[in-house]
Parts: sequence; structure tokens; C-alpha cells
Amino acid sequence: MKTGKTKMHVTDTYLISPTNPITVNLIGAGGTGSKVLTALMEMNHSLTALGHAGLSVRLWDDDIITSANLGRQRFALSEVGLCKSVALINRANRFTGTNWKAETVKFERDSFGKLPSNAKASIYITCTDSVRSRFDIAEILKYSNQRHHRDDPKYWMDFGNSQYTGQVILSTIGEIPQPKSEKFEMVESLPFVTEEFGELLQESETKDDTPSCSLAEALEKQDLFINSALAQMGCSLLWNLFREGMTANRGFFLNLKDFRSQPIAVG
Repeated sequence: MKTGKTKMHVTDTYLISPTNPITVNLIGAGGTGSKVLTALMEMNHSLTALGHAGLSVRLWDDDIITSANLGRQRFALSEVGLCKSVALINRANRFTGTNWKAETVKFERDSFGKLPSNAKASIYITCTDSVRSRFDIAEILKYSNQRHHRDDPKYWMDFGNSQYTGQVILSTIGEIPQPKSEKFEMVESLPFVTEEFGELLQESETKDDTPSCSLAEALEKQDLFINSALAQMGCSLLWNLFREGMTANRGFFLNLKDFRSQPIAVG
């Protein structure tokens, strides 16, 4: 009896052997985004130690640090009142000697309806609570892949969570050419989170998403470690794209309440 081949996605070749650091847009600098940035710092250092060109990160967030952010997000008391993206990027650059950039505005189209020149990147990582922003970003990315420049969008990784549960979904922006294989069934396109889970995202939008006025109130909405657990697992998936050069999974669902994790296969 014949068995079906394992479905596999091979990483875009430019990400494996780039001539310049891989450009990354990290959108959102809160509970998840601030921890993803730390993971990207570690990833960049490790990649360059292995002879890779590393990462060039641009962090987008227009929020200001408040006392309610302390404890669950990566901010200090002395940083209250500063812009989240600036505080985090300054810290990252001082710590690792990088020249990463901070944007103190929302990631969105310009006045002409186009993606600003400084918003182009190979990898997009969204760590935002806003459902509307996910659909807006999906629309931007859908029409931005032209495959003629090293910074053309290639992958989108979306992080989302509720109080105890969350998910990370990896998508391709357009089709990534795949090699022929007798061992695997190659998958060149991974669907957007907005296409596959659009209804669930829209349902979640009806829940209360008003800002928390204190850490205690924030912890009623999101458990203390759900963001960091998602950040570590999601960045592990991204790390494997670089190190293994392929993946059989494009994300996962996580339930921190009973410590269950369910991978999502590429096909």
C-alpha cells in the first residue's frame, strides 16, 4: 500500500544565502512584540556567528509606555512616557551593536495608498491585538510582491492570543519557488491568516479590547506568560526556516492553561 508523501515547504533561497542582512518589519511592540524583538536579537547574533548576513529589523508602534505595561511587557519604570518602539530599538542597538530602526507611527499605507519605501521588507511579523490591522496588512502585502528586489516581501508571520491561548501562523507572500523532490510533496504557497481564519478573527473583534489601566487589569485579559511562550515558539519556527532550510509545519496553536500545543502542517 502506498503512503502519501510528507508535505514540505523549502525556504526562499535568498533567506539562506543573502548578500545583505534580511530585512524584517516587526509590527507591534507590546506584550508579544517586545519579546519577539529579544528573540530576533538572539537570532541575529547566532546567524552572523554562522557566517550569515543576519537581520535588519524595523519596529513599528505608535504607542507610549505606561505603568500598566510594566511587568508583562519588556519595559522599565524609567521608560514610562517614551515611545515603545524607540525604547526597545535603542536598547537593542546598545546591547548588540546593531543599527535597527524604530518607527513611531502605525504600519499603514501612505496618503497615496501605497506602501512607504521604508516599509519594504522580506519578512513581516505582526504582534498586534487589532483585527482590523491584520486585514489592512494582508491587503498591503497581497499586492506588494513583485519579485524583482531583494527586499520584496516573502513571508508573513502573525502572532495572536487571548488570555490563555494563542497561535502563530506563517504565510508566504505570493508563491515561493520549490525544488523538485521525490521524497516530499513540495508546497509553494502558504495561506494568509486572514484568508484561512478570517471569520474567527472577526468574531474575536467583538471582545473587549480597551486598554488596561493597570497590570492587574491587564493580567485579567492575558496571562503573564502567554506572550513570551508564543514569542519563543514562533521564533523557533522562523529560526528553523534559516537553519533547516525547510519546514513541515507553518505554525501552531497553543493552550497554556493545560500546556497543549498543536502544530499546523504546511498542507
